[in-house]
Amino acid sequence: MSKIQSRRKFIRSITRYSLGFSLAALTGFSLGKATKSEWVWQIDPFKCTSCGRCATDCVLNPSAVKCVHAYDLCGYCDLCGGYLEPGHISRDTAAENQLCPTAAIERRFIEAPYYEYKIKEDLCIGCAKCVEGCTAFGNGSLHLQVRHNLCTNCNECAIARVCPSDAVIRVKAEVPYLIKGGFTPE
Repeated sequence: MSKIQSRRKFIRSITRYSLGFSLAALTGFSLGKATKSEWVWQIDPFKCTSCGRCATDCVLNPSAVKCVHAYDLCGYCDLCGGYLEPGHISRDTAAENQLCPTAAIERRFIEAPYYEYKIKEDLCIGCAKCVEGCTAFGNGSLHLQVRHNLCTNCNECAIARVCPSDAVIRVKAEVPYLIKGGFTPE
């Protein structure tokens, strides 16, 4: 075999190996990225203890955790435990009687004695005061969820590290929201 033929053979094998290595690296990178995006952080509403750490420990300010309302579980009552401060003097809906520190819950009259409660997510800080009140007095239709349009999907969620009840978990992206009663929040 001549020197020219052995050089060509050497160059072909190097080219083949480098193309194979590049293809393997690209495939590995693509699979790694797909695997990472298949899982998202979420709060299990059945484990959540409304500790308030979602508001203080999220890397975002305000937190990517927001209150959601499972309307199908709600009693639409006048004395909503998630809306009104416990032990309030009157059924007055003045600001001093509201439980939410940012007025993120909007109350709308339907018919006596029913009211509809809507969460204004842009005002919600994820403090869980309304969730705690709803769970203590009502049926627990208010609960916290990580909003994926806001969440940066950190590799190690800061809230998950400090959650006392291990309620912040990874779930598949196809089913990103864990909702009480299986209902989708509005």
